[in-house]
Amino acid sequence: MSEAAAPVADSTANWVDTHAPVWVRPYLRLARFDRPIGWWLLLLPCWWSAALASGIAQDLRFLPIIIPLFLVGAMVMRGAGCTWNDITDRNLDARVERTKSRPIPSGQVTVVQAAIFLILQALIGLAVLLQFNAFAVATGIASLAIVAIYPFMKRITYWPQIVLGLAFSWGALMGFAVVLSRIDAAAIALYLGTICWVIGYDTIYAHQDSEDDLLVGIKSTALLFGERTQLALAIFYGLAAALIGLSLWAGGSGWAAWAGLVAFTAHLLWQTGKVDIGDAALCLRLFKSNRDAGLLLFAGLLADAALRAV
Repeated sequence: MSEAAAPVADSTANWVDTHAPVWVRPYLRLARFDRPIGWWLLLLPCWWSAALASGIAQDLRFLPIIIPLFLVGAMVMRGAGCTWNDITDRNLDARVERTKSRPIPSGQVTVVQAAIFLILQALIGLAVLLQFNAFAVATGIASLAIVAIYPFMKRITYWPQIVLGLAFSWGALMGFAVVLSRIDAAAIALYLGTICWVIGYDTIYAHQDSEDDLLVGIKSTALLFGERTQLALAIFYGLAAALIGLSLWAGGSGWAAWAGLVAFTAHLLWQTGKVDIGDAALCLRLFKSNRDAGLLLFAGLLADAALRAV
């Protein structure tokens, strides 16, 4: 197998490794198209926010356009963020077993090539953003500062997951900006709740690398919480459910949205009870399961928006 065709260390069977042209595989891996869970987790708060804001507006007319635009935007901006992360972390990645086979440290892509690819993805993201109103455009651009500093946080604080939460939860504001051209109390509560959700699921994810991270000096909430991870998850997932509930209350949501929140919360409780920080494979499965948790909440919010628009 050629160097460009070689998958990363923890890759599982996916279309990038099996069907994509060999020359493009390193770039698709840079953007994590072989790992769709990342763009799902970036996308879901966008969809939550758009559905909740549409329910408040009692108007579904724009959702069929907003939903796919958010999908494309989440895919390319998550890819751009991962590319930036790999550029800044290339020396650290080379020292961690799970990441040393990523395209840059393994020599499949140069830093210059990665930077050009980053710019192309950002331009696609800008093209999507420009389909929205001026307030939404400004709101979207404001998130770039957080995205830019995130990769450096793991070097200076045990709470890089907070900064990741600030970035990955930004979609909770974007739906309101797009649909209502404002950010109100319901949007803020949704944003704060989503940040708590991100801290929880990324702590689970970080336990895959905790031993290597300790050796190379990377900090994370996984190392900070250690054996208290289950308690920390109960706290942050509990805060996520409570703050999202506050958002639904502020937005005047009906029973369908609350049913979605109950299902979402039940899933988070299941994760908390199931987690075993010594089992890396289980941690990865639980982390990925947050897509399903998010879709349960989105289904409830979408149903509620439809009921309110009747």
